[in-house]
Amino acid sequence: MIDASRRAVLGAGALLSMAGTASAAAPVSARPETIEADLLRYVKFGIKRAGGPGDTACGEWLAGELEAAGYKVERQTFSAPFFEERKAELSIAGATASVYPQPIVIATGPDGVAGPLVRVDFAGRFAGSLEGAIALVDLAHGRWSSMLTPAAKGPIAGAFAAGAKAVVAITNGPTGKVIALNADGRAPMFKGPVALLAPDQADPFLAAAFQRAEAKLVLDGEGGQRPAFNFVGRIDRGKGRWLAISTPRSGWFTCAAERGPGVAVWLHLARWAAKALPDHDLALVCNTGHEYEYLGAAEAMKEIAPPPAQTKFWLHLGANVAARDWHDTPGKPSPLPSVDPQRFLSVSPELLPLARELFAGLAGYEAPVSSKVLAAGELVEVIKSGYAPAAGVFGIHRYHHVAEDDERCLNPAATVAAADAFRQFVQRVIAS
Repeated sequence: MIDASRRAVLGAGALLSMAGTASAAAPVSARPETIEADLLRYVKFGIKRAGGPGDTACGEWLAGELEAAGYKVERQTFSAPFFEERKAELSIAGATASVYPQPIVIATGPDGVAGPLVRVDFAGRFAGSLEGAIALVDLAHGRWSSMLTPAAKGPIAGAFAAGAKAVVAITNGPTGKVIALNADGRAPMFKGPVALLAPDQADPFLAAAFQRAEAKLVLDGEGGQRPAFNFVGRIDRGKGRWLAISTPRSGWFTCAAERGPGVAVWLHLARWAAKALPDHDLALVCNTGHEYEYLGAAEAMKEIAPPPAQTKFWLHLGANVAARDWHDTPGKPSPLPSVDPQRFLSVSPELLPLARELFAGLAGYEAPVSSKVLAAGELVEVIKSGYAPAAGVFGIHRYHHVAEDDERCLNPAATVAAADAFRQFVQRVIAS
């Protein structure tokens, strides 16, 4: 359990009052101590890039939990990109900063690439020439998630088209830290090296870019492909009515609040459904490779997902199921006991009235949206594969894709509330 000095950060002291907002119609049934233990266990696996040691160990743990609950587990192996850096930095006269190599990484080798540093604004505008330059792309402020977003991809691709030999993008966001961006998992997205720079390290480089000062970018390391695995836990009772519940487990860093609450709610529903839903077949899907634009989810749909025509309902528990919110205080954000409301619940149109009823009072979820209007993340793969009705969660909390998304970002109370609300939601949907 979490000691008293840390409960102020994790919010366990507010557990009963927050969990009580799950639904006015039913008491909380998720066990707070189990949710808390699952959250902390997930965090302790560390960095969870697809196919890496943290992701693999986490997957083995989750598969073991399903087997203990009575599921038969089937693994699906595929190849995921990786890059293990030896050196990744941008330097000018008088300043050097670590950068984050943008996957799929085009390495520079130990000697790096050099050229004048030229600022490119968020709209792709620049002064002078980019021929032979290192473009310093100053992205707009936002809660960034994917390099496939046109506002990120556009100015970078434009810089290369204008002759830049490399690009360093400043990921301006709410924490001042570097924000890792999801990438195409099949091929490099750009024709030259790309790196990401934290905004709190950017000032000397922005100043140098106005002078077209000489800069050097080094992205050196080992990369390629490595095996990663999805899995499904099944209880096939021969009913011909499948309930599918999925969650991704991988990400660029520790992903405590990005992924942890989804994993904890998924485990809660898996254990509950195994005993409580005897009239349905169950498929609990856990994907890796999420950070490569849902590479694992796309693979899972090919082999281990249940047949769409025989699936009663698919629930996907994606990013920001229940993360801590923060006050913007000068110099350093301060934690709040409340949940980050930047989480979306997208449901098939016919499920909107039920979702509004059961998620009333849960910030963000209280305003569910039709999946015909808005869907994102791996829910898109679910819908594209023909599963209906379906529902899914996606969102971007303050520390999303940031190395500091650690234990401090957890909100066990809100995770318990989410677990209870989703249990009721699943129960009501499959009974209809």
